[in-house]
Amino acid sequence: MAAMTVHLDVVSAEGKIFSGLVESIQVSGSEGELGVNAGHAPLLTALKPGMVRLVKQFGEEEFIYIAGGTLEVQPNIVSVLADTAVRGEDLDEQAAEQAKRDAEKQMAQGGTSAELDYSQAAVQLAEAIAQLRVIQQLRKK
Repeated sequence: MAAMTVHLDVVSAEGKIFSGLVESIQVSGSEGELGVNAGHAPLLTALKPGMVRLVKQFGEEEFIYIAGGTLEVQPNIVSVLADTAVRGEDLDEQAAEQAKRDAEKQMAQGGTSAELDYSQAAVQLAEAIAQLRVIQQLRKK
């Protein structure tokens, strides 16, 4: 018997990254990790920078990095509306490592407008770490 599926759209400002039937979705919600399967109760929640792990029909996995956004679950469709979304295989590991180092350096230095610089660097650090996690997940496949 085939697994139950739900239609998923992953959309960013640049356009649609994924559209199709999935068995399950895992995302990083503002309250922690969240899994969604067919028949999930309606839901609207904020997403942190992180990974969307989707299991397509017949068990094939796909990983998408998002830099935050919103998850909306309706009876027959799940939507991830992301500020930025990049397929896992399109991420640049060197660039993510460099962004992580730059952000850590910025946070360590502080400066005159330290509050703004620090929070901006913290966001960049969270995004870089999330990208590197997606890359690590792809390696495990």
